[in-house]
Amino acid sequence: MKLSEKPSSSYSGAMTPASIELKAERVAATKAATEPAPAFALAILAGLFVAMGATFMLVVKCDGTLPFAATQLLGGFSFTLGLFLILAAGAELFTGNCLMVMGPLSGRFGWGGLLKSWLVVIVGNLVGSVLAAALLIGADAASANGGAFAQAAISVATAKTSLPWLTVFFRAILCNVLVCLAVWCGHASTNVADKFFAALLPVMAFMGAGFEHCVANMFFLPYALMLQATGVAGAVTLGGCVMNLSAAILGNAAGGAALGAAYWFVYGRKRGKE
Repeated sequence: MKLSEKPSSSYSGAMTPASIELKAERVAATKAATEPAPAFALAILAGLFVAMGATFMLVVKCDGTLPFAATQLLGGFSFTLGLFLILAAGAELFTGNCLMVMGPLSGRFGWGGLLKSWLVVIVGNLVGSVLAAALLIGADAASANGGAFAQAAISVATAKTSLPWLTVFFRAILCNVLVCLAVWCGHASTNVADKFFAALLPVMAFMGAGFEHCVANMFFLPYALMLQATGVAGAVTLGGCVMNLSAAILGNAAGGAALGAAYWFVYGRKRGKE
């Protein structure tokens, strides 16, 4: 059967993996052709959305009465807000855009266009994440639950910056395999509810397992530094933040690109452009 975007009845109305791969190639080409200004604006929104999911997660983590497994699972469920908003409302997220490697591999655009798109998006994600952190400082979110919210934020950031570089790198690879699988399944979604459920389990899995997501860390780490600047006790350093983010960005890129390349190799390599 010719590969196309026509749904297969064996999937009960869902797109086949081959059709998803073709759609992902076309989406990548559209993203690469987007002008820098709107791409940057959408990337800022993605940073804000992820930060809101991370904030929701901190509300769960600041409740010290919950057992570990419940905290991780409920925190992951809450964090899903960020990716769901990106999939449903529309925004540009670096980690999901790692699937764009399908574009150059299929010959739809060049590697230079890919790197340019990634650079615009990752800077926009950083701006949105830091902006969200500053807004939370202004809103005095840190005082929630008698200050436990602030302590939870410091604890999360301290744990991340205490990890060895290679540990962060490998956790980031695992994280973005799951994130890109959520985005991949989101391509097959036909309504808003589908997009939510496409994001739910992969995001819960990577958050519950403690994997590293660079855009989430662009919120957690600056927010911890801002809290410390306001007098909240903590030992998060700028050097530790740079170390974590460098490993997380490279690991996320490797994991997402590997997944995208694998699907292109299976479904797109011999098909050519359609």
